[in-house]
Amino acid sequence: MANDTSFHDLLRVSPGAIDLADFDTHGKPGFDDDKLAGEQALLDLGEELADLQERLFAQRTTGDQRRILLVLQGMDTSGKGGVMRHAVGLVDPQGVRITSFKAPTEEEQKHDFLWRIRKAVPEAGYIGVFDRSHYEDVLIGKVRELASPETIEKRYDEINAFETELVDDGVTVIKCMLHISADEQRERLLARLDDPTKFWKFNPGDIDERELWSAYQQAYAVAIEKTNTDHAPWYVVPSDRKWFRNLAVGKLLLEALQGMELTWPEADFDIEEQKTRLKNEAPLT
Repeated sequence: MANDTSFHDLLRVSPGAIDLADFDTHGKPGFDDDKLAGEQALLDLGEELADLQERLFAQRTTGDQRRILLVLQGMDTSGKGGVMRHAVGLVDPQGVRITSFKAPTEEEQKHDFLWRIRKAVPEAGYIGVFDRSHYEDVLIGKVRELASPETIEKRYDEINAFETELVDDGVTVIKCMLHISADEQRERLLARLDDPTKFWKFNPGDIDERELWSAYQQAYAVAIEKTNTDHAPWYVVPSDRKWFRNLAVGKLLLEALQGMELTWPEADFDIEEQKTRLKNEAPLT
């Protein structure tokens, strides 16, 4: 069962420099039960999550600009897709917008790195999910030296300014680093190679990237330190246990919606008058 401490408090990264080695990838903070109970706990969030998401969606009809942006970052196999299926999947898909950011297209490369990101920001009333995000440009960009150190440093500031704009415009930003161990990633890659239905998910380049594991961990640590702000903090989600990862993100999403104190929009018409019209209408042909 979960304790009374919010997952926002449990998983939020403290200000300052961090070392990802200090974060237990196999932990389950805030939950002292087993996998079966954890999977049920996630399902138990469904009714309230769906209700609050619908209220958020309904409020857009009143001009309410609030929305949520869930940013999912992590090494390959960390479970971004699993989070979307099992946690985000608990709400009405009509109110969700998912954007998966791959390598920039030729058109996107002609613009500032935030150009394609801005286009994908969710509209009022929606829950937007970024499968990878603007952080790729300070992670892969740094590790693979696709940009100069000066450019990478400038991007941290640009990201902070961009996220400030989002929050000022009514966006609640939830940034999750899905943290897995190198050993767990190896097991998940091997599992893909043992399952013909998963061959399509495997990319030999994933093994090449493993050789840069330490560099990526350092790049993540620096990016988190430099963009871990009060308005858009980072959450490090232990992700070796898939069920806990899903539960943790589900709880973060639920707590964010609860904090909005959402209500149903009031009628902007005379309810009794409309009832009378329906009751007294002529037979339809």
